[in-house]
Amino acid sequence: MIQTTTRPNGGNGGHATAKLDALVIGAGIAGLYQLYRLRELGLNARAIDAAPEVGGTWYWNRYPGARVDSEGYVYHYLFSESLYKGWSWSERFPSQPEIERWLNYVADQLDLRKDIQLGTRVQSAHFNEATERWVVATDKGDVLDTQFLVTCCGMLSAPHVSFPGQDTFKGQVFHTARWPRQLVELAGKRVGVVGIGATGIQVIQAIAEEVGHLKVFVRTPQYILPMKNLKYSAADVEAYKSKFKALTERLPHTFTGFEFDVEHAWAELSAQQRRKVLEDCWNDGSVKLWIASFVELFFDEAVNAEISEFVRAKMRERLADPKLCDLLIPSDYGFGTHRVPLEQYFLEAFHRANVEIVSVKTNAIERITAEGIQTSDGTVHALDIIILATGFDAGTGALTRIDIRGRGGRSLKEEWGRDIRTTMGLQVHGYPNLFTTAVPLAPAAALCNETTCLQQQVEWITGCISYLRDKNLKMIEPSKELEDQWVAHHDELANAMLMSKTNSWYLGSNVEGKPRRVLSYTGGVGNYRKKCDEVAASGYRGFVTH
Repeated sequence: MIQTTTRPNGGNGGHATAKLDALVIGAGIAGLYQLYRLRELGLNARAIDAAPEVGGTWYWNRYPGARVDSEGYVYHYLFSESLYKGWSWSERFPSQPEIERWLNYVADQLDLRKDIQLGTRVQSAHFNEATERWVVATDKGDVLDTQFLVTCCGMLSAPHVSFPGQDTFKGQVFHTARWPRQLVELAGKRVGVVGIGATGIQVIQAIAEEVGHLKVFVRTPQYILPMKNLKYSAADVEAYKSKFKALTERLPHTFTGFEFDVEHAWAELSAQQRRKVLEDCWNDGSVKLWIASFVELFFDEAVNAEISEFVRAKMRERLADPKLCDLLIPSDYGFGTHRVPLEQYFLEAFHRANVEIVSVKTNAIERITAEGIQTSDGTVHALDIIILATGFDAGTGALTRIDIRGRGGRSLKEEWGRDIRTTMGLQVHGYPNLFTTAVPLAPAAALCNETTCLQQQVEWITGCISYLRDKNLKMIEPSKELEDQWVAHHDELANAMLMSKTNSWYLGSNVEGKPRRVLSYTGGVGNYRKKCDEVAASGYRGFVTH
């Protein structure tokens, strides 16, 4: 039961203050599992989410064509065999509605809803040094007093980019990350899509046939990989479910938390053998070519150049128009140094008579007018609907939009505005008893099958809290020395990678003024897990506890 005390004064309109052992921000993949594990410890815990339903990212991202780039059978919790086998995916790469249904299934099976407060946005979280507890305020006037605060806000959950004049547009403007639940009528309309990252690609290939005319505003072309999305038969479902125990043993220890892993060294194979590996990975119809062909593509420029040309040639085979090749095939950065999207018929969409490409690399979008999108040359592209597939303030944005203050009133927003630092992506020096998931300097920030990494982070956090309670300790915080060591270790690995030399959201370069640092830990999921386990086994050496 939640203990409450009334605060007649204090600016919260007389709302009750709930006293908790632990508060979880977010009710998506990490948040649901974290709430479950905290309850299993016997803690008085609650989860809060701004959405009206559970699902996190998979509630908000309901744009046309939204689906996961991980195979469904690995995009799952692995802590419970009955939970895993009780759900059956209908296809290899499930779409948003099916993933949202799955997360509702999880909430129901684990009886989580009674401890989830929906439709509520956390506005501030301040550490009270006198009580050594967090005081959290919401937009509904709630004040929550909690010993532990766990953020499960998602890596890609803070939409980024709006344009001057957006409010003057006579038509409709949608950001893909805030797509409405009600039907958006696209048939016969003049639609503009801004951006061709993973989200833009999914939207474009989904709506090209439906809209009257589609203008795609392209700045940075993307390497793509073909998605082979097979419908699952009953036999297919039975086959993947039979691998449950093998998956629990393998996924946590591969380089990226997927079932496949790098098996070949570039230098050890002949040119013919290398080509066969690349062809086999390409034909797998997954992200295998990116993350499980040759590890050298991440740091060896010569190897990366050869693999990049392999992918360009595959793209040229499908693009009939040389002008489209120039606009849609990358030439100034290497394959795998950006996020690599899967697609099904994205390239072919540009062969349609009703689809037009507008390059904004040197003729940037200047503003949105009442009629449509205006580029810097003065052209106004008349539209009825504008879809912004402009990405996110990745890794940090979800937390910097909350007023989080630690010891001495220090502001996480201000500190991350100067330098993005964490300790293993699990805690931040200066913010005692604040635990984080899907933030920078951990694989969950980008280079991981998210369910694999988020489950691992939740389990580490749960083990840490259990340790504190067993030892009758009230507080834990990483020392500055430990955080310095982790940041240095992270940077040493990341700076050897080609992605550290390429502008993308992986470095935060899509957000003006954001400190430049590779957001994801690049040492591998298995290696990261080993280091986290070593810290726990040492009694959290390098952390300050009392």
